[in-house]
Amino acid sequence: MTYDCIIVGGGLAGMQAGIQLGRYASHKVLVVDSEDGRSTLCRNYRNLLGYPGGVSGETIRQAGRKQLGDYGIELVRDRITDAEHLTHDRGFRLRGADGAIYETRTALLATGVMDRLPDWPGLLPCLGLSVFVCPDCDGYEIRGRETLVLGSGDVGANMALTLLQWTDRLLYLRQEDAEHPLSPELAQRLAAAGIPHRVAPVRAVMAADDGAMTGVVLQDGTELAAGRAFVAFGGNEVRSQLAGRLGARLHENRHVWSDPRTKMTSVPRLWAAGDIAFHSEQATVAMGEGAQAAIWIHKALLEANEAAE
Repeated sequence: MTYDCIIVGGGLAGMQAGIQLGRYASHKVLVVDSEDGRSTLCRNYRNLLGYPGGVSGETIRQAGRKQLGDYGIELVRDRITDAEHLTHDRGFRLRGADGAIYETRTALLATGVMDRLPDWPGLLPCLGLSVFVCPDCDGYEIRGRETLVLGSGDVGANMALTLLQWTDRLLYLRQEDAEHPLSPELAQRLAAAGIPHRVAPVRAVMAADDGAMTGVVLQDGTELAAGRAFVAFGGNEVRSQLAGRLGARLHENRHVWSDPRTKMTSVPRLWAAGDIAFHSEQATVAMGEGAQAAIWIHKALLEANEAAE
């Protein structure tokens, strides 16, 4: 079977694109999701319209999967590991992790970005509730509160300086110091801003059952109390490997270039939306890009159908 469009990635961008394509009721669409993206980890998005108390990524994903089904959009769990162009400009062939083959006339890559997070016990249940990674998303949540910055080198220092917009009650605990040293310039800026910092490897995050962080345990057994923290290690994984395999233009930081209007990449019939694209990594932006890409995929499919008649 050849699909009209395969969406690789079933996060916020991918599902929104699938819903938009499903509402045209004229295309055969498949969403392939590996179920390990950012939205599977975030326990609470607080900056979305209509959810003043926040909503979890899993709640959004469950609702999205139901909507996809209501519109007749197929959803499979798989990880696309390889992609190639079909001959005679017929689209793309995608290969799943266990060897499944999928063919499609058009494709949307919404494979996202994965934050580089340490494997500290207690960390994941706090993400989006009391431990954060994005100041634009969640800086508001620490306003006036004591907050730990848990990171490495200059990346963590820059995060601490950014968070001064919301609180000056900051402590930067540097991790991985030997591999990612703090530059003298950033050390001076931290001192000038009154932000204390020291090398203090963390062993675990302490939290209540509801995900409210209470502090951290250091490698030497010391416990530090804190109700909020930001994690900043840098080196996040931009999942643009398939785009690169298909020859799409990438920025130096591995994000995928796309046309600002249509979201199509430099490769005809190949679109990109969400966090792998070159934009602000926000849930609302990802959903908007998914819908925008879907509109132009629909237009491209209509034009191709008309040309074939």
